[in-house]
Amino acid sequence: MISYTIYNNETTQEWVTFVHGAGGSSSIWFKQIREFQKHFNVLLLDLRGHGNSNENSKHTFKRKYTFQSIANDVVEVLDYLQIQAAHFVGISLGTIVIRQLAEMHPQRVQSMIMGGAILKMNFRSQILMRLGNVFKYVLPYLVLYRFFAFVIMPNKNHKASRLLFINEAKKLYQKEFIRWFKLTAEINPILKWFRQQELNIPTFYVMGEEDYMFLPSVRKVVEHHYKSSKLFVIEKCGHVVNVEQSTVFNHQVITFIKSNNVN
Repeated sequence: MISYTIYNNETTQEWVTFVHGAGGSSSIWFKQIREFQKHFNVLLLDLRGHGNSNENSKHTFKRKYTFQSIANDVVEVLDYLQIQAAHFVGISLGTIVIRQLAEMHPQRVQSMIMGGAILKMNFRSQILMRLGNVFKYVLPYLVLYRFFAFVIMPNKNHKASRLLFINEAKKLYQKEFIRWFKLTAEINPILKWFRQQELNIPTFYVMGEEDYMFLPSVRKVVEHHYKSSKLFVIEKCGHVVNVEQSTVFNHQVITFIKSNNVN
């Protein structure tokens, strides 16, 4: 089982589950824990190969990684903790994991909050993936990761987020990075499906206005999925919205969750 941490709130039965992105860990939510615990029970996850789950990956996760298998890791924790349903908050690639889980088990997902959501790989990100595939067995993974982080978060005000993700990525293993990078082979068809299919689950996209790689596609999807989806764009903010503009992020997300059947 992947590693998890819980913060209980005895005044409510509502759960919020946080799902980090590739190369991160549950520690990226350090600016959310205190505020969210005031209102909800909080579940933090370390996806396979990340954070405190990295030791497990040496022995447990031998088969090919897929978004389905990673989503099933999350469900395994929910089942173990007897959490029937939760609100899910994700960042970056974590939003894909949440959407995959919602496809498989919609009854377990009360709402989806998608920070720095990835819904389409634009031309620049496609080039990044191709470069990564060429060099993933040649260059140390941290060289590639630093390059990716700089391209996705290039501005001066993105520096703290960029350094946080690079420092978290140092905890990965080269083989683990390659396993996750191979997921890019299935990312285009799965994202196309997500863009086409609207789920009947309240969905809140929180994007930085400087997230130039991913914001345009999110705008289009929200226009198409207008029955279930809302978009909030944070000014002067890049990809990692929960770190860069945590106060705004926390307020907007907590308000959204409370408006969706929180007792």
